[in-house]
Amino acid sequence: MDFTTVGICAIGALLLLLFIGLPLALSFIITGFVGIFLLLNTHVATALLGETAYSAIASPTFTVLPLFVLMGSFAASSGFAEQAYRGIHKLIGTVPGSLAVATAFASAAFSTVCGSSLATASVFGRIAYPEMRRYGYEKKFSLGSIACSGSLAAMIPPSGMFILFSIFTDVPVGKLFMAGVLPGILTAVAYVVVIFVKAKRNPEIAPTPKYEKKPDVKTRMTGFIDLWQLMVLAGVVLGGMYSGLFTATEAGAVGAFGALLMGAIRGPLRSIKTMRESLRESAGVTTTLFFIIIGALFFSRFLGLTRIPLDISHYLVASGMPGWVIMALVLVIWFLMGMIIVPAAAFALTLPIIFPIITQLGYNPIWFCIIAMKMAEIAGVTPPVGLNAFALGSAAGKEVKVSEVFAGVWPFVASDLVVLAILLAFPTISTWLPTTMFH
Repeated sequence: MDFTTVGICAIGALLLLLFIGLPLALSFIITGFVGIFLLLNTHVATALLGETAYSAIASPTFTVLPLFVLMGSFAASSGFAEQAYRGIHKLIGTVPGSLAVATAFASAAFSTVCGSSLATASVFGRIAYPEMRRYGYEKKFSLGSIACSGSLAAMIPPSGMFILFSIFTDVPVGKLFMAGVLPGILTAVAYVVVIFVKAKRNPEIAPTPKYEKKPDVKTRMTGFIDLWQLMVLAGVVLGGMYSGLFTATEAGAVGAFGALLMGAIRGPLRSIKTMRESLRESAGVTTTLFFIIIGALFFSRFLGLTRIPLDISHYLVASGMPGWVIMALVLVIWFLMGMIIVPAAAFALTLPIIFPIITQLGYNPIWFCIIAMKMAEIAGVTPPVGLNAFALGSAAGKEVKVSEVFAGVWPFVASDLVVLAILLAFPTISTWLPTTMFH
């Protein structure tokens, strides 16, 4: 069997393993190992796996991942999400769909200290959903707004997906973080517009209680007070990276320490039990992500041996096909893959092939990452493998069915597609902020 045939069969086998539910990292390792065994021999496969396991996570720069995971875990345990939700609700008052609007903006704010969209959707499922139901909000409207708002953590720094993208492509993670700020804000505003328009046209889906009054100056001041810790921590972390005061790794360390300190001052992290749970959770997430990284890089090295990425790259570049057509094909492939496998798997499988093509065509790699993150946001809430929907369904209680979450996301997915079109048409939205960073 020639190298190309083995590579194609391995890709098919990988998709099959993912489809039947085998863990992502194991799927990559098994298919990569068997593929290298067929191409070369067992000794080479074992040696390459061992070398990849070491080199994939041995670099000190990779400590950025566990540090930001730890920061997010401390922030969640310290009640930052509850503070953000409460504070923003006080600020916006009685606007149509106020609880859903507060959820969107609070999710965006919490995303600046928590890089996991699953965690964000789960936290706000526990916080916002009971409040919305108590106010009489329509069920699918409530669930759709929470699930899609949680996906903002994929775009707003310090997104864990940005870190994975940086590891797979060697694009500086600090620049990727800065690139996600404006698209993240644009997405949050788009969600709020959808919420406002739907609630304005049909007040029954998001009723405002008669006893709720427009907030006065004192109420708004208490709202800002609720937000101060979150704003300070996010400002120090992101501002430090933007100004060049911190590297991404140093920013993660400062953020984790700041979240720990604030949590201890407020009270939650004074508890040994809470502290232990936060550390255990962050260790589990980090271990899982590192395992995925090792498996994905091992599989990408196997693909390199088959020369499939190089052959496809040369073919597309030499074909004379317009760059926008190739980009459209990439988006279609990601959209279809996002329906059956998680975004991390889609990126790990496709980036070794796609990224060299995109850079050869002259596209900005930072802008391309933002487009990838927007596709990840859409994949996170669309069936059948929308992980945010499953996370929210689990967090919101037994009365919630995942099908009800999926039924409520489509207006927000439509707004995501509008934002995607804007980002495709105006790359400067993604690339301007990284170019102004201090070095």
